[in-house]
Formats: sequence, C-alpha cells, structure tokens
Amino acid sequence: MNKFNKDYWEDRYQTDSAPWDIGEVTPPIKDYIDQLTDKSLKILVPGAGNGHEFEYLIEQGFTNSYVLDIAPSPLENIKKRLPELSEEHLLLDDFFEHSGAYDLIIEQTFFCALSPDLRNKYVEKMHSLLKPGGKIAGLMFQFPLTEDGPPFGGSAEEYTKTFGELFTIKKMETAHNSIERRQGKELFVIFEKK
Repeated sequence: MNKFNKDYWEDRYQTDSAPWDIGEVTPPIKDYIDQLTDKSLKILVPGAGNGHEFEYLIEQGFTNSYVLDIAPSPLENIKKRLPELSEEHLLLDDFFEHSGAYDLIIEQTFFCALSPDLRNKYVEKMHSLLKPGGKIAGLMFQFPLTEDGPPFGGSAEEYTKTFGELFTIKKMETAHNSIERRQGKELFVIFEKK
C-alpha cells in the first residue's frame, strides 16, 4: 500500500509540512504562463497543494483551469483565497482515478512527490488525460534519486527514458530563473503527447 495517501498528504498540510511551497507561483512557471495567449486552453494543475500556479492562471484569465488534489485542506486554502471561484474548478480526487481531457497540464512538485514506483503509471495517466498534441509543462527536480522523500529527485536521462515513449521532449533544460535555494536543481520541461 502506498504510504503517500490522502491521510499522509492531509496531515502534511494540516501541520504546515510542505517545505516546497514557496507561497507564490514559481518564476519558471509564471514566465511560461505569461507567454501563453490562448485563454480558452483547458488546463489541469494536479497534486497542486496550495495551488499558487492555479491561482495565477485564474488571475491571468485562464478561466478553463482546474486544480486537483487528493487532500481537502489545500483546496480549502485555495477557496479562501479565491472565494468567487466556482467549486467545479476545485477537484478533490485521486489523480490516478481522475478522468478528463486537457490541452495543458502544469507540473509543479507533483511528479517528485509521488513514490518513484508510480512514475510509469504517472506518465501513462498524463498521456490519457491530454488531448492530441496536449502538453505537460513545468518543473522536475534534478538531484539524485534516493529513498528519502518526498520530494524525490531524478535526472534528465531518467525523464527522457520515462517520458520518451509516449511524449516528444520539446524542452528539458536547467531552469535559469529558479528561486535561490533551487538554483541548479530544477529542470523546466515541455513534453508533448505523441
């Protein structure tokens, strides 16, 4: 049984044990969102925690955006910050049970929070949730994969192998605008569904 279940994550948020949450949208993802022009894109932010990327999308007029988390507390935090937002945008669900069809999925500390033995299942699920030509865009950690986590690390070589069969690697490079404590530890990625 996966110990990183709903109760595990709810406890992390109840006890404010989410050190990866910087309290705002991360600069690499903000810059990516800022260059998007099609406000009608259907966007999912899975495993989003307190959802700063989702909140930024909504503020920028991407009203067809949805945030998904397995734990209720993060979604309640988002609702407090965005009280006018329709609850249909806040999805309390297990990512692996979720169904939908999205143009874009924003990856922000979700992949690295999953047990590494779920990585292939994650890739298959992402592929099934994206429309033809849909993309995953966001950040993956680049530091050695250990059993200590979350977050769990990884490398460009591993991600190329893990995603390469179902996705075209459009971009994978060390993020140039990470926050100071993550300098050199984040890869900005864009993976397009084959």
